[in-house]
Amino acid sequence: MKISQMMQRKLITLDMDDTLANAKKLFEQHNMHHILINNKSTLAGVITDRDLWQNLSPTVGTRNETPQDSFILNKKVHLIMARDLITATEEVSLTDAILLFHDHKISCLPVVNENQQAVGIITWRDIIKVIAVQYRRKTNDNLTTHSDSQKVINTDNHDDIDNK
Repeated sequence: MKISQMMQRKLITLDMDDTLANAKKLFEQHNMHHILINNKSTLAGVITDRDLWQNLSPTVGTRNETPQDSFILNKKVHLIMARDLITATEEVSLTDAILLFHDHKISCLPVVNENQQAVGIITWRDIIKVIAVQYRRKTNDNLTTHSDSQKVINTDNHDDIDNK
């Protein structure tokens, strides 16, 4: 399976000069964990929800918010984004993507085209989802086979459960 078959194509992005307040709003609105950061149209970095929360005070958005909290919210995302990205193209296999996640200890893999423009993203959650679907499919096939063989046994023994 190629990652193009499972990557998220609807991208949520910010520009390098967007603020942490904008990032916070996007994380809250879209319930996601990674935002791709562009410099013009080229992928320049990634910010995670964890990166953001490590830079914000727990009082942000509360009645105890301080002027310092407001100042931090106005910081630019490029100041905290990860810049040394591991990326892949759409043709990378799922197996190779899993190895990239493992070997580089990353939580997301931006998918880029030949111009280094983001065309998708895959996260470890996406990979777990694919594995879970495949496992369920296989398990359900085994259960169906088992149920069918049980039916045959019941029929051969003339045990009709509905008539009992």
